[in-house]
Amino acid sequence: MLRNLHYIIIVTLCFAACKGPEARKPLQRNSGSFIKESAVRNKKIFEKEEAQITEIMEANPNVDYIASESGFWYFYNVKDTIASELPEFGDEVTFNFDVKDLNGNTIISESEIGLQVYKVDQTNQELISGLRDGIKLMKEGEQITFLFPSYKAYGYYGIEDKLGTNVPIQSTVTLKSIEQTQEN
Repeated sequence: MLRNLHYIIIVTLCFAACKGPEARKPLQRNSGSFIKESAVRNKKIFEKEEAQITEIMEANPNVDYIASESGFWYFYNVKDTIASELPEFGDEVTFNFDVKDLNGNTIISESEIGLQVYKVDQTNQELISGLRDGIKLMKEGEQITFLFPSYKAYGYYGIEDKLGTNVPIQSTVTLKSIEQTQEN
């Protein structure tokens, strides 16, 4: 009889142990309000920066500004109408650039940055996304001034001790050479 009781207890424990794990319920629920607030804040920042850039463009009616598909504006200082080669994926480009605020005050000079070598869309080089996109619009020997909103420039982080957060910039880029890869 005692033996049967042990068997019943063991069988009951086996069935109880086969129960699957239960999901834990969250202690508190977030409604996603932080993301919504962040989106609203970022839209306001972009609208403010776009207004600043538009004001600069309206103040210079002699300059032919072009809006890029990537969300920035630019104009040619030196345009090459003969060359047709644009940098493509994997091409190695050599260029100079500077960083200025929208008033034209130099933040980082071309000499401080030096000559840059960049493999288009391949290197993990710390270039702002605006420059990575802008270089693809340039031909060898051209010089373009780009007006970048902060999200295409240094954004939330800025440049330590030089540029604050969410500050739009302008950058003049001179494309020195394009070395095409064998795939292109």
